Amino acid sequence: MSSSGMSIFEHINELRSRILRIVISLVIITIFCMSIGIKPITFDLDGDNNNANDLTLYIPYPAPFNNIAQQVTKYMESTLLPPEVKLIQTAPGQAFFAHVYVSLLLGLIGTMPIIIKEVYGFISPAIGKHTKKIRVINVFLPTVSLFIIGMAFSYVIVIPFMLNLLYNYGLAIGVETFLNINEFISFVLQFFLGFGIAFELPVVMYAISLTGIVDSKFWKNNFRYAVIILVIFGALITPDGSGITMWFIALPMITMYVIGMLAIRRREKKTLEIS
Repeated sequence: MSSSGMSIFEHINELRSRILRIVISLVIITIFCMSIGIKPITFDLDGDNNNANDLTLYIPYPAPFNNIAQQVTKYMESTLLPPEVKLIQTAPGQAFFAHVYVSLLLGLIGTMPIIIKEVYGFISPAIGKHTKKIRVINVFLPTVSLFIIGMAFSYVIVIPFMLNLLYNYGLAIGVETFLNINEFISFVLQFFLGFGIAFELPVVMYAISLTGIVDSKFWKNNFRYAVIILVIFGALITPDGSGITMWFIALPMITMYVIGMLAIRRREKKTLEIS
């Protein structure tokens, strides 16, 4: 852990070491997802061909052409795209790079615990006396949970709605829809990462407040400006101009802002009661 007495060069070296550990972890998990597949193996425990008593285990095995990234891509294709829409590649290598992008996303998810640990270790001195009252698990759980919830929200609600909406635009004028696999993966990952990061807003607000730079009054007084910024952000990253889909992004982020503001106010009340 860094200390307040460290020089600027020591801080830079510490930051470089922490970033290096994150990058190495990301590369290892990404390569794993590109070279290993998962297949189910079923064991008939009682030998009577009764599926209810079978035990199914999912076993990793070397599979560069049926790897985890490809399996995830196929699952996204079957669950997100309308049945009439097909994925295509218009140049050699597009499917490969699509799987690289998916592997990087899976690597990022798998590296989240290390990212949280390293970021927490680097900024904890700035939090000062409050650091001792916060265990790493109390940082890890909400951070990972909010990231996963954000991705799940985009996967279950936002992405299917937008893909069907945009597909129906083409259907209305009789256009056949074929999606380039790179464009499809980029479209999906854009929302995965966007919502995953957006749902981290309460954690970021809470961490900033712990440094003592701002308090709950700051977040409350600037709420109206935050709403404007979040609505503009929602409008910028949505691909259609309907004005409807941007609210799928803006409203959850506004909700996250309010949750962060309430969490900070609750902490301040507890601190006053203790003191």
